[in-house]
Amino acid sequence: MAIASPGRLNLNESPTWGSRSVDCFEKLEQIGEGTYGQVYMAKEIKTSEIVALKKIRMDNEREGFPITAIREIKILKKLHHENVIKLKEIVTSPGPEKDEQGRTDGNKYKGGIYMVFEYMDHDLTGLADRPGMRFSVAQIKCYMRQLLTGLHYCHVNQVLHRDIKGSNLLIDNEGNLKLADFGLARSFSNEHNANLTNRVITLWYRPPELLLGTTKYGPAVDMWSVGCIFAELLHGKPIFPGKDEPEQLNKIFELCGAPDEVNWPGVSKIPWYNNFKPTRPMKRRLREVFRHFDRHALELLERMLALDPSQRISAKDALDAEYFWTDPLPCDPKSLPKYESSHEFQTKKKRQQQRQHEENAKRQKLQHPQPHGRLPPIQQSGQAHPQMRTGNQPLHNSQPPVAAGPSHHYGKPRAPAGGPGRYPSSGTSGGYSHPNRGGGQGGGGGYGSGPYPPQGRAPPYGSSGMSGAPRGGGGSNAYGVGAPNYTQGAPPYGSSGGGGRGSNMMGGNRNQQYGWQP
Repeated sequence: MAIASPGRLNLNESPTWGSRSVDCFEKLEQIGEGTYGQVYMAKEIKTSEIVALKKIRMDNEREGFPITAIREIKILKKLHHENVIKLKEIVTSPGPEKDEQGRTDGNKYKGGIYMVFEYMDHDLTGLADRPGMRFSVAQIKCYMRQLLTGLHYCHVNQVLHRDIKGSNLLIDNEGNLKLADFGLARSFSNEHNANLTNRVITLWYRPPELLLGTTKYGPAVDMWSVGCIFAELLHGKPIFPGKDEPEQLNKIFELCGAPDEVNWPGVSKIPWYNNFKPTRPMKRRLREVFRHFDRHALELLERMLALDPSQRISAKDALDAEYFWTDPLPCDPKSLPKYESSHEFQTKKKRQQQRQHEENAKRQKLQHPQPHGRLPPIQQSGQAHPQMRTGNQPLHNSQPPVAAGPSHHYGKPRAPAGGPGRYPSSGTSGGYSHPNRGGGQGGGGGYGSGPYPPQGRAPPYGSSGMSGAPRGGGGSNAYGVGAPNYTQGAPPYGSSGGGGRGSNMMGGNRNQQYGWQP
């Protein structure tokens, strides 16, 4: 297969795609599932290479091959970047297939089509859902830097992702983050004159312009989603967990203020503005709610979550924000700890199994109640109970004190139901808590270096000797899940507020150091 140089579009087609059978791979474990189909961890039989197989669902298609899969294949074949998932090939199965329960898949075309991707050990949601997981500031900067670099490459090459969320950001055990699941992606023109669907982007990460019904938009829709991810990493949980579109808009307005012609010129002309405009004044409270964030982080978040898309920061400018140039610097991806494989599909499955186990235990306890720890003895015929009054014993003060048995818990302090808090109350550790995510198109599975057009300054890695650039432990010790995955000496959030840029070990300014053009 012809490969483009790093950072350039791959415009060459490969004639061998689709010629191999899925039988060349051994499926090891399912790691994702959504509207698109299933994703499996698999091993190529000849080379033993581990890959991800994404099955394209065909059973609901009336007009042949799904258009979303055509778009995804077409876009991924031309994108070639270290922070974008690599589509290796397409393979097919010649006949009907069976699922884990032995049922046929219902595909009337009697064959399956799979996209073969490089395997990634985690997605961001699955990784953050690990018990006791805490991301250090340097680690959050590392992930955000890679996300913005990959997204800038897509935008420069006129591709909108349109479904950025934690489960679509894949991470390997080398610390590399890659954008995945391009099932809702599409090319765009810089004029933004084309009518595009507004039914894209998972609800919790969908920007206000789409919720208000616009059909003319550009890269700013992806940057809103990035802002939601950024705030989630810093805050410890999703910031806009709406149940439906009206509630989603209301949550956005409560935090970011109500839109009007002053803060968003032209908003009144968006199709559904009059249906959803707030009935009461609502001021922007983002700085107040997230006042515990570092000053530079808050400045960047403010620009990512601007209501007016034309005022929202671009990926290129975000990479040049002061946040990435103050201590602690983004750590080297290779310095991050290695974790046991964790994808959102797997962590959800484990939580469901845990809940099922607890429900079964409760049900069994109700059906077979344990005997009370202190029951009175059965009186034998003709004998008096030792504690019963006999004859003319006095009525008062005759009852001895009863000691509580082992089944009594009254007065004993109980721990919170959720166990120890995963995140400090200040939220400054960069922890990450996750309830069930909002629904949306695109399913729930992710599979979806060198110069390229100027993107500004990619921030440097922090040297292991620098303050605030902790290096995670590697090897088997890093698989422990109880303790935080950063060194205790890492500076608390906010330490960069008054400090200058991270030490420049090579001298010169940023553009000279890394060879970028101003």
